[in-house]
Amino acid sequence: HVQLVESGGGSVQPGDSLRLSCEVSGDPYFANCLAWFRQAPGKEREGVAVLYSANGKATRLNYADSVKDRFTVSVSQDNAKHTMDLRMNDLRPEDTATYYCAAVRVPFVGFRKHCRLTSTFDVWGQGTQVTVS
Repeated sequence: HVQLVESGGGSVQPGDSLRLSCEVSGDPYFANCLAWFRQAPGKEREGVAVLYSANGKATRLNYADSVKDRFTVSVSQDNAKHTMDLRMNDLRPEDTATYYCAAVRVPFVGFRKHCRLTSTFDVWGQGTQVTVS
C-alpha cells in the first residue's frame, strides 16, 4: 500500500514563494503517476500538476494553465524515501486552496496517455492549506 503525507503549507503574501512536499511511503511501484490537486472553498477540485516517475526518472507531463510558468513539480529519492515537491512562485490570492497530492499506478507502455490530471487517482493525502493574502 501507498500513503501520502503533504507538508509545507502556510500563509503568505502575493508574490511570495512556497514549497509543498508530499512524502510517498510504501512501494513506489504502486505510485508511478503522481499529481497535485487543489480545492478552494466552494469550488471544484482542480488538477495542478502531474508527473510520471519510474526507475529514478521523472517526466513532468502537464500543468494547469493557471499555474504554468509559476509552479514546478519534481520528485526526489533519498534511500527509501520518495518525495514529490511543488515549488510555487509568484503566488496569487486565487492560489488559496487546500492542496492535495495523489497517486495511482499506470502501465509504462502508454504512460503519457494514462497519467493525466483527468486520471482516476486512488491514493490521496490529507491536504495542506495554502493561503495567499
